[in-house]
Amino acid sequence: MSIPGLGQIPPTQALPTAATSSTASPTRTQTLEPFWEYRFEVPHGSTLDIKLVSGTAERDGTELGPNIPYTFTATKSKINTWHGCTLEISSPTGNYDAYTSEPTADETPMVSYLNLHFKLEALRAAAERTGEMGPRVLVVGPPNAGKTSLVKMLTGWATRMGRQPLVVNTDCREGMLALPGSLSAAVFATIIDVTTDWGTTPSSGPSAIPVKLPLAYHYGLGQVEDNPRLFKRLLSRLAVTATSRLSEDPDVKASGMLIDTGGVNVSKGSHDYLSHIVAEFSVNIVLVIGSERLSSEMLKKFTGQKTSLGESITVVSLDKSGGVVERDQSFLQQAREATIKEYFFGSTVLTLSPFTQQLDFAALSIWRVSEGSMSAAPEDDIYSDAMIEKVEPSLMMQNCILAVLYASIHDPADTIRDSNVMGYAYVADVDEKRRKLKILAPVNARLGDRPLLWGSWPEPMVSLLG
Repeated sequence: MSIPGLGQIPPTQALPTAATSSTASPTRTQTLEPFWEYRFEVPHGSTLDIKLVSGTAERDGTELGPNIPYTFTATKSKINTWHGCTLEISSPTGNYDAYTSEPTADETPMVSYLNLHFKLEALRAAAERTGEMGPRVLVVGPPNAGKTSLVKMLTGWATRMGRQPLVVNTDCREGMLALPGSLSAAVFATIIDVTTDWGTTPSSGPSAIPVKLPLAYHYGLGQVEDNPRLFKRLLSRLAVTATSRLSEDPDVKASGMLIDTGGVNVSKGSHDYLSHIVAEFSVNIVLVIGSERLSSEMLKKFTGQKTSLGESITVVSLDKSGGVVERDQSFLQQAREATIKEYFFGSTVLTLSPFTQQLDFAALSIWRVSEGSMSAAPEDDIYSDAMIEKVEPSLMMQNCILAVLYASIHDPADTIRDSNVMGYAYVADVDEKRRKLKILAPVNARLGDRPLLWGSWPEPMVSLLG
């Protein structure tokens, strides 16, 4: 069964150069010297086309193909070059902001990122020779520090070296090859789509970029603190499967793991779950980006500790890139809504046709993620209760996402809680008088045969069918 993809939104057209444009502009060229960056922000509803005319350039570790137009929308990103290049830029809307950053090799943190990549590559080569496990890298930092961009860079560079790193997303607010609210993992053996954050997920149509197959668990809440025991439980489930994949596949084993995290609020010190990630995934390298204080705390926490494989844990502090910009709550909400729309209806490149079903309340098995614990068990006892509860459909579900799980409706609550995601459905309408739900799904399947998991994240959105 093929399930239409999630992901970020692919685009359609092109853009200008250095500063802000308010009206549609013709195609222009931008020449970048070695180590320079072309930084751009494209709002929702606008598009920007960038084409590499000469030289070499990349976005977050993935190279741009020569003379191929790449269309960007709803993004804040950059194109960088190591040896210099010429870009052709155009935008039909003219609604974007862009400028050129001109650092030298001594000034850009990109050089330190690249040196880090070569160090990881040396560790992978050593692991390949000895048959041991490659580096397991955890990237942490405050919000808007460039954590995901760094993970993407290290992933892109690794795949270009013929590696197959296992990438893990533990940020419950944003999805990786899955909708927001999910924790996911996938092996990246091929290039990432330049125009999206991570690329699209399995889809019922053709894709120019090889599709990555993620394993996802649905947390369904927007903060780790909303239910820390459930969050840790799902991390443990994800870690078991990820570690199993590493042990079974020699190429993935040598390539190791790259783990992305949500932003850490350094002032609150609420990052105990990071120790859980380090322990469960046997992390041996912790990268701290953009915060000396957090780096100091990580050093105190992990100095002298050993992984389950007996390795020392290394903490490395990295500078934040000057190209990292803040994404406000409005921008992020629009990005989540666009991701959900793309999952059901496709993008400008690939159009999908979802199915609409009218279902009786009694025909569905719906479970809700509990905010906070349902028992008096201590927080570190992550196995004590199901942390989900069975509920009747209600108006509160309208315009919400339901995760369809790989489980049976006859399974106990703890089995359902621990099951991974098969796909997602959208509640378009709730008729409490007739006791019927109108549900949008990517395939025409019987939803009554699988338990559906409902959480408060991603938050209800404007009707997809409106």
